[in-house]
Amino acid sequence: MTVLVASYAGAASAPAYARLTGLAAELPGEHLVRREAGWPVLAYDDAAEAIAAAETLREAASLVPAGEFLRIALHTAPTTGPAVRHAEHLLALANAGQTLLTTTTATAVESAAEHLRDLGLHRLRDLGSPERIFELTTTAEPLRSLDLVPNNLPVMLTSFVGRATQVAALRTQLAGSRLVTLTGPGGSGKTRLAAQTAAQLAERWPDGVWWVDLSAVTDSAQIPEAVAAASGLLVESGDRLLIGQLRTKRALVCLDNCEQIVDGAAEFVTALQTGCPELSILATSREPLDVPGETIWRVPPLAPEEARALFLERSATTAAEPESDSESQAESDAVRAICTRLDGIPLALELAAAWTRTLTPPQIAAGLDDRFGLLTKNVRGVAARQRTLAASLDWSYDLLDEDERRVFSRLAVFAGGFTLDAASAATGAVLDTLARLVDKSLVVAEGGRYRLLETIREYAATRLADADGVRDRHLDHYLQLAETAEPLLDKDRDAWRALIEPDRENFRAALEHGLAADDPEPARRLAAALRWLWNLQATGAEGIGYLRRAIDRAPDDRTLLQARLLYAYATVADTVDPFGYDAAGRGLELATELRDDRLRSLFLALVAVGEFFTDFRKAWDLTTAGVRLADGIGDEAARNANVALQCVLLALWDRHDELRPLLDRAADGLITSGERGIASTVLTVWSESLFSTGEPLRAVEVAERALAAAEPLADFHRVGTARAHLATLLVRTGRPDDARALMRPLLELAETAGAVVPNLGQAMSLISYWTGEYDAAVEWLARDTAPDSPLAGTFAPAMLLPTVAAAERARGHDATALLERAAELARRYDLPRILADALDQLGRIAITDHPDRAADLLHQALTIRVDHGLRTYVVDSLESLALLANHTNRAVDAARLAGAASAARTELGLATPADRPDLPTSDEPPLAIDDAVAYVRRTRGARGRPSSGWASLTPTEEQVVALAVEGLSNPEIGERLFISRGTVKTHLAHVYAKLGVSNRTELASLKKP
Repeated sequence: MTVLVASYAGAASAPAYARLTGLAAELPGEHLVRREAGWPVLAYDDAAEAIAAAETLREAASLVPAGEFLRIALHTAPTTGPAVRHAEHLLALANAGQTLLTTTTATAVESAAEHLRDLGLHRLRDLGSPERIFELTTTAEPLRSLDLVPNNLPVMLTSFVGRATQVAALRTQLAGSRLVTLTGPGGSGKTRLAAQTAAQLAERWPDGVWWVDLSAVTDSAQIPEAVAAASGLLVESGDRLLIGQLRTKRALVCLDNCEQIVDGAAEFVTALQTGCPELSILATSREPLDVPGETIWRVPPLAPEEARALFLERSATTAAEPESDSESQAESDAVRAICTRLDGIPLALELAAAWTRTLTPPQIAAGLDDRFGLLTKNVRGVAARQRTLAASLDWSYDLLDEDERRVFSRLAVFAGGFTLDAASAATGAVLDTLARLVDKSLVVAEGGRYRLLETIREYAATRLADADGVRDRHLDHYLQLAETAEPLLDKDRDAWRALIEPDRENFRAALEHGLAADDPEPARRLAAALRWLWNLQATGAEGIGYLRRAIDRAPDDRTLLQARLLYAYATVADTVDPFGYDAAGRGLELATELRDDRLRSLFLALVAVGEFFTDFRKAWDLTTAGVRLADGIGDEAARNANVALQCVLLALWDRHDELRPLLDRAADGLITSGERGIASTVLTVWSESLFSTGEPLRAVEVAERALAAAEPLADFHRVGTARAHLATLLVRTGRPDDARALMRPLLELAETAGAVVPNLGQAMSLISYWTGEYDAAVEWLARDTAPDSPLAGTFAPAMLLPTVAAAERARGHDATALLERAAELARRYDLPRILADALDQLGRIAITDHPDRAADLLHQALTIRVDHGLRTYVVDSLESLALLANHTNRAVDAARLAGAASAARTELGLATPADRPDLPTSDEPPLAIDDAVAYVRRTRGARGRPSSGWASLTPTEEQVVALAVEGLSNPEIGERLFISRGTVKTHLAHVYAKLGVSNRTELASLKKP
């Protein structure tokens, strides 16, 4: 049949609805009485007749007041009850003037197809899957579907029957309370009622309605993780970061199945309510959370008619119409008795209805009579509804055959969902048995996976005897799954994640069982194979816990397994607790002892990371050894792990010609294999190199790729680093608003949640400097650049000090000490870009009082920038030299250099700093950047560097000469100065020409003045 429902959009007066009822009365079709609805509902045997009636009603309504607000919906279904409910849900989507049809109605009338407009897929408030909607009348307004509000509300595969009174009551409760907890026994319908209410009220929360299923969560520390995963937020250990992200959100968080962690849920909800003033919480639990401000709403049983409708709709028989002719009086009485005996508990009714495939309603009622003898006993401390549900479950269990019972009880071993293969391996289940359990509503099938409702799982667990080793088989299956998938970690980590992530809860359960067993070997193997799982969704602290337990179960073990566990620990600890436990050092020692070159190479990369901040040379040597080992065995993944750090070092040393070939190979390999964390780092290095060498706009594109690579990991540190880097490039290419927008979520985390965001200070300081907020620029880096900061003994302050110094100069303060410290650190760690920046700023400071010294400093900075290909920063040198020329009354030179710098900024797409001084201008065409460099070197004059003799040598050339005179070979000089042997050869050629010698012997015979 096809159902037509009609009402007005928005509020309408009683007379308007009276007129609508009168118009509907003139239409053909069966008029249905809906007690809870004040609008007309009509049923038709022919869909074409229903469509014609809709057009007639629309035309008639156009002639009466308020008729333009009429909306109509049509749906075709086999039975009346579901058809009416679905049509009314469709009607709720309609705007004024719309007539909507479901696909079943549209396809039932071929002649109407040309008059219909396909509105695409939309999700109705009944929480079914998205369905295609058609429009008979054309309007411009978007449908008011569930898709208008961000949400992850679950898809319900069955209809929502009854509960209209409860939904209305809950609407009122949520309007007046920020925390409503639905309580009741297992199976009473708490979850479905909560989901339906959330769907009905979704528009109240523009920032989203987020459904969080806690049924598989057994540790309260995992609640923030579950909420973050559901809402797509970043997460780290604890709830502070999560609360920081939700602090200003108008959202509804639905916490389903809180009972097994009620204390932890209560603490978490209290924290949310305290920290997030516009957040509402709808919880379901078998007992109240018992926190201040909680509104406890006890879910009542279904009303008798609602219970009967639910039983009939879930029944496998065709007699689904209430009081239909085909339903005998005996069966009708039996259905009523079943609903009464089961106290209207939805789950119990569905379990009973599932048996109508093999039993008649009177037989089902008789079975309940036999089992409900226990209800006459006075069992203290157990609620009546809980006893009723337990009785129905006992009865359902007793009706299973032996094979079904055995499989059903064993399925309790699974946490979360499971596959058919997993069920077969752990329980011995075959598809036929599992399908029968699905039919009987004891197992839920969804998306190729299966699960037990938590209430049912708890019941099954009471029937599970572990004497047959089901938990061991569960562990064995997931161990085999993890070890079989392990090669994907080197080939396609996204595929590995897709295979492993759905069973995270089962892996946790397997580890917990296995690490407590007498023989921990299988669990230790599983922990080693799952190493990358803990690098996802900020679960590193949890992973370290498992890995440390696995290592400590055999502390004296010297096998390959122990080495793999140490590698796993060191990999996870890299971003979680890098200095808490020397797993990398211990692992390298063991891998060397075992002569495993792959692990040795991987451990060398991890040990190098530990040395990176304080000893570049040692880090380089370690990675060089790692690359050599990896190349020797042809292991690309181990090679990339080492090359990634080499790329960082080469970028810091501004050896860009050597860097690019490594970047090309490493980035492609890492991205192809899905190693997103390291890939994001390498892409960030590539982006920085592109920016420095004169390709700022391409650098932004690569930085966006770095962020895209990191985001699927949902890892706070990697995403934060990538965002901060991209923001610095955006502001330097003239997009300050975009830069601030990119950093805004990270700022909120830092300000509201107290999170330590990677590179936040550096990014915000640069943004502040380039937008003229100099006090803020200094303040952002004050802690990290202080002489007593935790970073003082590393290279990090050198990278930050030039920005602080530039801001200090812009606000009129002396920055000499800061720049001299930056130059000293830059020389110590061989950071050419930073050294040139420090020298350039020192030169600008010296222009007024010491122009000769300024010339020396500025030309040193220019030479470093030209020698290392730092094309973007050559622009700064040209502007500095224009300032010097202007001060020394060389206006033509000043205008020419300033014009070249300005043209280069435009050509490269660079922004102009807010503190750029006014410089002379010229009408002549601007010089190209290379021509400007040549010009400034030719016109240096008395203050310029001579073209020959000792005074003509650059600082790097002087270092090369000193080492050559000591007798070092070209490769040895390159190794000492961190430059290539080809670069050494080029420097020596320049030296020979400037000093008028032809070889090393003649060079050594010269004496420097």
